[in-house]
Amino acid sequence: QVQLVESGGGLVQAGGSLRLSCAASGVISSFNTMGWYRQAPGKQRELVARVTSGGRTGYADSVKGRFTISRDNAKNTVYLQMNSLKAEDTAVYYCAADRYGLGYQTYDYDYWGKGTQVTVSS
Repeated sequence: QVQLVESGGGLVQAGGSLRLSCAASGVISSFNTMGWYRQAPGKQRELVARVTSGGRTGYADSVKGRFTISRDNAKNTVYLQMNSLKAEDTAVYYCAADRYGLGYQTYDYDYWGKGTQVTVSS
């Protein structure tokens, strides 16, 4: 059983920064793609960022230039550095793992964390 546990969420002022962490019980090197999703009240869950085992990254247009995803295979941990936060970034953020694919679709991900709340005040 693979478990993903997110941490680092909280309340931050607009313009501030947070770093989210996702600790995996398994070895993340066995997952081809790790991703971060978010879901705001009344909205669909959306892909924020993803990173492949080869280091390829992708970002939603709304966070490009502000968020950075990275993975540390030795620590079995994935990070999401969030800078210049805006009120519209407020959401529950979820870590997800796609064992074999590139993680372009929500249904491609095989494992999910329980989420961590990020609230940005303005």
